[in-house]
Amino acid sequence: MSFTKGTVYLLRRYLFISIGVVITAVALDLFLIPNSVIDGGIIGIALILNFITGAPFGILILLCNLPFLFFGYKHIGKNFFISSSYAIALLAIVEFPLKKIGPFVTDPLLATVFGGLLLGAGVGTIIRNGGALDGTEILGILLTRKIPYSVGEFVMFFNLFIFGWAGFVLGPEKAMYSIITYYIASKAIDIVIQGLDETKAVIIISDEYEELGEAIRLRLGRSITKLHGRGGYSDNEKDVIYVVVTRLEISKLKQIAHDIDPSAFLTIMNTQETHGATFKSAIH
Repeated sequence: MSFTKGTVYLLRRYLFISIGVVITAVALDLFLIPNSVIDGGIIGIALILNFITGAPFGILILLCNLPFLFFGYKHIGKNFFISSSYAIALLAIVEFPLKKIGPFVTDPLLATVFGGLLLGAGVGTIIRNGGALDGTEILGILLTRKIPYSVGEFVMFFNLFIFGWAGFVLGPEKAMYSIITYYIASKAIDIVIQGLDETKAVIIISDEYEELGEAIRLRLGRSITKLHGRGGYSDNEKDVIYVVVTRLEISKLKQIAHDIDPSAFLTIMNTQETHGATFKSAIH
């Protein structure tokens, strides 16, 4: 039985979403919920409702996310809707058997740190593969079209409300643990989504661009791209060098630029992701 590339990609995507869901469920049912610690967003709301009502967390997160899934379908697309629906439904299923195992740790600090790391790893894996467990950012995208705040600011205000509510329901100590969990989970999500190979995009403006480009190729092993530019003050035309390097190569790149042209102007930017066999092979 042969599979097309599209089918293999789809199977791989849903496999990783499933892995992300299992990791998330472990974080919630074996670390966070038994220790009365929550996360932010819709997951946080579902957890608070779970503590108040005793209703299954999986069912609550499914119900809480339904309106956001609907808006996601309308404004983001069918693939997002299907992937997110699958992830949320699978979480509701996986959560039931895990609840019977009991807490992995009973120390709130250990539960906060390791639960936050696992939660971020699970949610980040789901997001990286085109799904979501939390509709907060969808709501933010829709509302920020009508209110003078960014999506990030809306999510922050939304979570402040949730952690304030958690302070009343669970007590101030648990609310503070929950804020730590949210911070750890958000950092873990960033690492999973962006990857561990942090890269930098560098733009170099120099009159010695020919020699500089050759030196980067020979001494750093990186290919460059020449962009045609024109000086805003002098109106002189010159080539601008664009190169992507790892964070560990930044220092060496600066040294190369300084050796060839001490007056070279460098702009160093963070990159979200890099793709391409040439770049990866240069790293490894």
